[in-house]
Formats: sequence, structure tokens, C-alpha cells
Amino acid sequence: MPTVQERTLDIRDGLLKPKVLVSGDGPPVVFLHGAGGLRWNRFLDDLAADFTVYAPFHPGLNDPDDIRKIDSLWGLVLYHYELLDALGLQAPALVGHSYGGMLAAEVAATNPGRVGKLVLLDAIGFWLDDRPVADWVALTPEELVDICFYDPEGEVARTLTAVPEDKEERQDHLIARTWALACTSRFIWPIPDKGLKHRIHRVKSPSLIIWGKQDRLVDPVYAQEYADRLVNAQAQVEIIDKAAHFPHLEQRERVSALVRDFLRG
Repeated sequence: MPTVQERTLDIRDGLLKPKVLVSGDGPPVVFLHGAGGLRWNRFLDDLAADFTVYAPFHPGLNDPDDIRKIDSLWGLVLYHYELLDALGLQAPALVGHSYGGMLAAEVAATNPGRVGKLVLLDAIGFWLDDRPVADWVALTPEELVDICFYDPEGEVARTLTAVPEDKEERQDHLIARTWALACTSRFIWPIPDKGLKHRIHRVKSPSLIIWGKQDRLVDPVYAQEYADRLVNAQAQVEIIDKAAHFPHLEQRERVSALVRDFLRG
């Protein structure tokens, strides 16, 4: 099993001090996780077998004051440019899940030269920017768990919601971890200027788009629509059966093989 190290970087003369988990020895891959927080998992172990995987925490997750120092979505994109600079990475592959996929697409669209390859795992935000935040707040715990997981009682759901034993408490815990940031921060969701759909065509990086077939958070039909907008990139789409919003965890072996082959190619 790869050894995972934690690094703390100084950005903006120490104003921001993001934490980054690093493992592996090979070409660089940056993994941008969803809104709920970062957990190193077996999918990242798989990538670290062939690549050097950098997994940064999003601003605000290791220091709540950090997000207050970033004043807009564009400020968040600039922060990620600075993060790549601090890591000494010129054009790494970006792999983004959920909210992290939205950020990865933004970085690739606004400065195409900074991204070598792009992998989107159920990228979110781009297609949901017309859905009122109140709609998400109104979802019951049961609805949210059913939307996010192919099998709400399966291994992945248990792993991501495993702190309380009681099912209802576990679902409440999921909401608190995964959606509080997304549903309360004006910096994150919905996209303030609804602009990504109008600049996604600027992406030039070869792109792999992976969606869970059972995903009801972001309908899988949008995977091809996403690819169709990537008119200046070589884009391929893979729809994963028996997976919902976490295809890289619920069908890890298949998704790992697809991503590794794509990044090697």
C-alpha cells in the first residue's frame, strides 16, 4: 500500500496554508474531491501505483477562515493556479469528483495551458446552476442518500457515513458533511455567474468523462452533453453501471482501470 504524506503549503505569503496529501512516484496527478471533504481511499491508492497523486483539501476544510479569504468563484480558480505553482506542477492531469470536477473544468477552461489531461467524475455545479439551493435544503435525509448512492446500505455508503451506527443519525451526518459547504456558501454553489457552460469549449486537454448510470444528482444524460461542449478537446464518455454519484468508489476497479489507461495513453 502506498505511503501517504501530508504537506502544508504557504500561499499568498502565508495567508493561506492548504494541506495536501501526497503519495506515489510517477507523473503528477491532482485529485480535487467533492464538497464533503477529503478521505484518502483505495481509488487514490490505485492511481498512486502509477502516478504521484496530490490531493489538496479545499479552502475552509482545514481552516474555516480560508474560505473567507477567497471572495468569488474566480478567486477560487486563481487559488488553484497558485496551488499548482506552490506544488511546482506545470501541466498535471486533473481528476475531479463532484464539486472538484466543476473546479477542475474551470481551471482547464480559464487557462488551458495549466492542465495536461482532465478527468471528470460526476462533475457537479455546471448543470445544476439553475436549481435553487432551497431545493437541496428541502431534501429529506433518505432522499439525499438514495440520490447519492447506488446502494444506500452498501459498503461505500457505510464508509462515507460510518460515524453513527443508527441509520437516521448516519444520514444526518452525511448531510452535515457533504452539503453544508455546498448549500450555504455563495462561493461554491450555484455558480455565481453561471459561466462555465459558456467557456467549457475553451478546454483543450484530452478529457475523460465518467458518470454513474444510477446517478440522480446529476443525470447521466449530461455526460454526453458535457462532452459535446468540449469541442476543442478529445473527449470520451464512460457510463458506469451499478454506480451513482461515487462511481470511482462504488465500481472502483473498473473506474480505476479506465482512468489509469487514459492517463497513460
